[in-house]
Formats: sequence, structure tokens, C-alpha cells
Amino acid sequence: MDIASIIGIVGGAAMIVMSVVTSGGSLMGIIDIPSVAMTVGGSYFAIFIAAPLKQALGLFKVMGRAFKIPDFGEKKIVENLVALSEKARREGILALEDGLDDLEDKFMQTGLRLVVDGTDGAVIRAILENEMNQIEGRHMSWINIVNQWAGFAPGFGMMGTVVGLIGMLNNLEDKSSLGPNMAVALITTLYGSMLANWLITPFSQKLLAQNATEMRSKEMVLEGVLAIQAGENPRIMAQKLLTYLDPADRKAIESEVLKD
Repeated sequence: MDIASIIGIVGGAAMIVMSVVTSGGSLMGIIDIPSVAMTVGGSYFAIFIAAPLKQALGLFKVMGRAFKIPDFGEKKIVENLVALSEKARREGILALEDGLDDLEDKFMQTGLRLVVDGTDGAVIRAILENEMNQIEGRHMSWINIVNQWAGFAPGFGMMGTVVGLIGMLNNLEDKSSLGPNMAVALITTLYGSMLANWLITPFSQKLLAQNATEMRSKEMVLEGVLAIQAGENPRIMAQKLLTYLDPADRKAIESEVLKD
């Protein structure tokens, strides 16, 4: 569970409540069901026009990943590749075929199978980079839908405000209702801005960060597989892969993978 996402939602809600209360308002004053329907419901259903049904229906599941901390096993990738490189150096490339099917990392498995089959390094790079591009393309397709929702929300907020103003102008003879009606009309603008800036856009940024981390881990695998194919010294390969890790993770395994 990514506690940062929880803190952001709860903390943001707390700050909004505090600002309303300390400014002399009341929570009931900013709660309006028709405004929720216009901004949240209206902007969400606009996604059904902008995106395929599968993506519109699966959007909440994808956004739910912002509450998870994905583990792409960067340290394990370095350890596995160094061990496989040492094995290939001792026993030959064909020795890597033993246990290949037991690898949990399918991307690494694909690359090493190409190595065992004697595939040229340039071809291996082209195949693995194409797979990385396709994976990232699918990720970005979902992230773009999230971004579209963030863009729709303020627009629907403004539409709700206009609808409220029309209703207010139709009842101008009742002077006492002008203030309350104006407040309700503006609530939809508030909801649209909150939805886009407090929730949806931050979700999008968290998903982008997760995508970048996954792509970095696959780039590590790509570089390691090509190093094995080229017969590179395992120690040199280890030093190259360690540059992808943050200082804490690097320190944790550096002595192990760089042992003489």
C-alpha cells in the first residue's frame, strides 16, 4: 500500500475542510448533489465518447494502482544477470538454457532465449526495445485517458456554473435568493477544480512515475542481456547495472555482485 497516496487524499480533504470552516463557511454550504452529478458524473461519461468502452470501464482499476507500490525487483535483476553472466562465462552461452523456463521475469527470459539461440546483438536490441515501446505505449494509453478526465472536469464545472447562473437569472425577482443561488452556481467550478487538481492529475503523475520505474528496470535487463551476448566481463556488467540503482540499493548489493 502506497501510504503517500492515502496521506495526499486525507490531508487534502482536511485542508479543504479547514479552509472552509476557518473562512466562516460551513461544510453543508459546499455540498451540492446536482453539482457532483454535473462535474463528476458528466466528466466521467465524457470519457465514454473519448475512449473505447474497455478503457472507460477499466479506468478506476488503473487509477487504483496509485495506491500500490510496485516492486520491479531492480536489485534482484542485477543479482540474477550477474549470476547468469558468470555461468555463461564458465560453461558457455548454451548453459543458460537450463533453468530458463523458471525465470519469473518474462522479459529477461525472452532476451536470454534469444541469446541462447545465437541471435545477433542488434536484433536482440531491436526486439526487446520494440517490446518495451509496446508496453510503454499501453501504459501511456491509460494515462492519457486519466489526463483527459482531468481536462474534462473543470469544463463541466464551468458548465454547471452556467446552468446555475441561468437558473438564478430566471428568478431575479426574488432578491433574497440571489446570494445563495450564486454560491451554489460557483460550487460546480470548485468541484471541477478539486477533481482535476486534487485527485485526477496527481493520480496521473503517480502512474507516470510507476511507468518510468518499470521502463528503467527493463532497460537494465536489456543492457544485461546484451552484455551476456557480447561475452562482457561480469564485473564490468555489474558496474554498469549498478548505475541504475539508487545509492541505498546499490550499497546493499555492491559488495556481493562486485566480489572478486
